[in-house]
Parts: sequence; C-alpha cells; structure tokens
Amino acid sequence: MASDFGILRRAWMELAYFSGYFRLKQRQRGGAGVILRFERVRPRDSRPFQPNRWREITPQFLDRTIQGLKRWNFDLVTMDEMCRRAVTLPRANRFACLTFDGGCKDVITQAYPVLSKHGVSFTVYLPTAFPDGLGEAWWLALEEMIAREDRISLVIDRKERRFATGSTSEKHDTFEFLSNWMRTLPPPDLSFAIHDLCTRYSVDLAALSRAASMDWDDLAKLATDPLVTIGSATVNYHPLSNLKGTDAQREMTMGKAVAETALRKPVRHFAYPFGDQQSWRREHVIMAQEAGFASAVSTIPGVVEARGFTNLHALPRIAWDGRQDSLRTMRVLLSGMMFPAVRPTRDNWV
Repeated sequence: MASDFGILRRAWMELAYFSGYFRLKQRQRGGAGVILRFERVRPRDSRPFQPNRWREITPQFLDRTIQGLKRWNFDLVTMDEMCRRAVTLPRANRFACLTFDGGCKDVITQAYPVLSKHGVSFTVYLPTAFPDGLGEAWWLALEEMIAREDRISLVIDRKERRFATGSTSEKHDTFEFLSNWMRTLPPPDLSFAIHDLCTRYSVDLAALSRAASMDWDDLAKLATDPLVTIGSATVNYHPLSNLKGTDAQREMTMGKAVAETALRKPVRHFAYPFGDQQSWRREHVIMAQEAGFASAVSTIPGVVEARGFTNLHALPRIAWDGRQDSLRTMRVLLSGMMFPAVRPTRDNWV
C-alpha cells in the first residue's frame, strides 16, 4: 500500500506539473515563500544499503536546485530577511531560504563551493557538541555496523533481541526498527544503547562522528562570509520531547551561548533537532522565544505565509529527500499545493 501510494503521489505531481495546475494552486497556497532543508552534500555512493540516503544530496543536484530557484524567480534570502517578509505584505517574488542541518563536514567541502559560485545565502544549524568532538552521530554508527554484520543483537526492555541482517532488505528493516526505537529514548538510555552496540561490533563512534562534522576552524571560515548564517540546534541534538523541561531549556540556551562565544557573533536562529511533530512540543516554542531566538524551524512541511500568519518560532520547512532528484517534483512542492492551508491567526504554532 505504501509503495502504491508513493507511485500515485508521484503520478499526481507529474500531472500537476505538466498540466500547469501547480501554478494555479501556487496563487492560492504559495504563501510568501519556502524554507528548504538539506543535510549532507556529497557524491553519489553505489552501495546497496544506504538507509541514511534520504539525508544526502549531490553537489550536482544542489547546483541544479539553485539554478532552478533562480529560473523560477525565487528571491534567495537570509533567515533575517525571511523573518521580515513573513510579517509584512506579500511581494511579487516569493522567497526561498536554503538551510543545512547538523553541521556536517561536507557542507564546507562540497556544498560551500557550489553556494559561493552562485553567490547565494544559506543557513547552517549547528549542534555545538559536534565541532568539539563530543557529539554522537548514532545514526551513522548504526548504519555502519548493520552494513557489515549478518546478525545484530542488543538488549531492549531488559531482553536480548536478535536481528537477522544478512540481506539488504533485512538490513533496512533492522535499521528502521532500531533507529525509530532509539529516537524515543532519553539521552542516557540512547547513549548506553549505542555505546553497547559499538563495543559489541567494533565501531568507533567518536571517530565516526568527528569525521562527519565540521570543526570550529571550518565554522569560523563560514562565519566570516556575510552570505552565511550560523544558527543553533542545541548542544547534543537530542529530540527536545525526550528531555525534561529544564534540560530542554538548557540545551537550547547553552547551544546558543557556546556558538556565540566560539564565533564571536550573535546566533539569532534555531532549528528543533530532527524537527518532526514527535520531536518538539508547544512548550519548546515558548522556550525558543525566551532564549532570544528570532526564529525556530521545524521539519514539518509547508510554506511560510506573509502578514504574520506563520509563527516565526514554529516555521515549516520542506525537507528534501535525497533519494529524489526531480526538479519537477521540487517545483510542485514549492508551489504549496501538497500542504494543508494555514489558518490566518497569530496563535498558530504548527
């Protein structure tokens, strides 16, 4: 059913594109603009098991995306400008903000040359434990161990669980189950679970996490570029809904303070870690406001309305799935026709 739904959805989007129907819907649903969310940027990998493939785009696709946005008459703006346009009257051209989550190393090695070539602004949302070498990219460690093992075992709810991972389909099923389970754990339990697995299967979590992340020298280089905005994504990148209220608040305020101290400039914008509806709640919107952030972005899909109809501390983003490389699909998504209409009230928070 899921695959059938995906096929039907793609067919509907293709029809909307070639018929021009998306243009009509854009006038009704397009809002003031959109915020695009990316994560990793690196060349295509041919391995059959890549469960984190959706997190990645290629430098070539990034280049095509920027060309497409310019061709479609989007204004490529900073997050500060997005905040201004979200509370004023609509302009003739819609805006697009490019954002990158996680502070990944390939943002500076692969994405930055493309973005600089086009002279476009972008935002990096940084979890500050990672450039310090203390962050734990558990999803990468989980992928590595499942990729090379034919069987995985670990303790879940005080019981030893065993998973067959011999075939590619078994690997994908195991990764999906374990990553979804780990997403629900409080930080101490998550850290214990991934360290137990890494010890069992000889994965160097610290080295893997450091290699995938920018360090402070990389970030200092980006911070000197007026087209680059450095935002915060807490310290350790845990879903805020898994934390107690005081711990969530500390993660937000400390992430901001560490980045500001290291980069010697204000950090005004925030991204909820993971960003879906299960990872943050209304109380975290209030915390983001109290922490002094001008905006906070989610990964809940949608467009940004003008006239203040979209809460600046619960902003939607279109999180691009790197397994797709169709600009036609992107053009239809950017029209807003695939998302629910936003109620015109300042009380909205999602």
